[in-house]
Amino acid sequence: MKQNGASDKLHENRGEKGDHGMHYLYGPVSSRRLGRSLGIITTPYKYCSLDCVYCQLKKTTKLTLERKEYIKTRAILTEVAHFLQEDPEGSTIDFITFSGAGEPLLNSKIKEIIQGIRALTAVPIAIITNATLLVNKTVRDDIADADLIVPSLDAYTQDVFEKIDRPFSDSIQVGDIIKSLIALRKEFKKQLWLEIMLVHGINDDLEYVKGFKEVIERIQPDKIQLNVVSRPPAESWVKSPSRDRLKKIAAILGDRCEFLLS
Repeated sequence: MKQNGASDKLHENRGEKGDHGMHYLYGPVSSRRLGRSLGIITTPYKYCSLDCVYCQLKKTTKLTLERKEYIKTRAILTEVAHFLQEDPEGSTIDFITFSGAGEPLLNSKIKEIIQGIRALTAVPIAIITNATLLVNKTVRDDIADADLIVPSLDAYTQDVFEKIDRPFSDSIQVGDIIKSLIALRKEFKKQLWLEIMLVHGINDDLEYVKGFKEVIERIQPDKIQLNVVSRPPAESWVKSPSRDRLKKIAAILGDRCEFLLS
């Protein structure tokens, strides 16, 4: 689970339309990057392939790489349809966002869910992912019909990746993730925004950031979004870089770079 605007208020907003018995939607919430976003939950709480030190939803309760239909496609689409009965044009939302309380791509039926939403509404669909499962071409194909994909890349060396993202398995190699993001950019012709969560003392060294710039040039995202912790993280020692350091990092990464700061 990556910290993001659409899920900032997951606990507060989940079931906001509770008179319809909503279990797999939350919001709409005001997202720092997506405007008004209706969130989709595709896994049980905190099922993820990473245990990131900065996660606002605290420690991962189930570390896994297993893809399956954790939540039934029909159940999710029924709730989306109920929401749209009150707002048939989707006029109150800017995006329908797959994020929720875990890694959304763990749901093996995400392609069918996206297709089902497409049949219900023209509201753009966003996928926010930790990118670990994108190494599988099938997974990349599953989300090809989205309008926006926001993968995270918090490191480009394995040692820093393990410190900040704490992967489920040694089989998760950041070099493979980078290769999959390069492949995704070639395959996916719509918007690709790369998110980097910056943690003081781990991945905010300016020399390290210069290496990041080289990796980003290989990926060629439409945007680079710098994020910092805005709510209590999983590990209390996690701190944000200073504003001055953030400005220097943005200057290194170039014009496509923007801040996601509260």
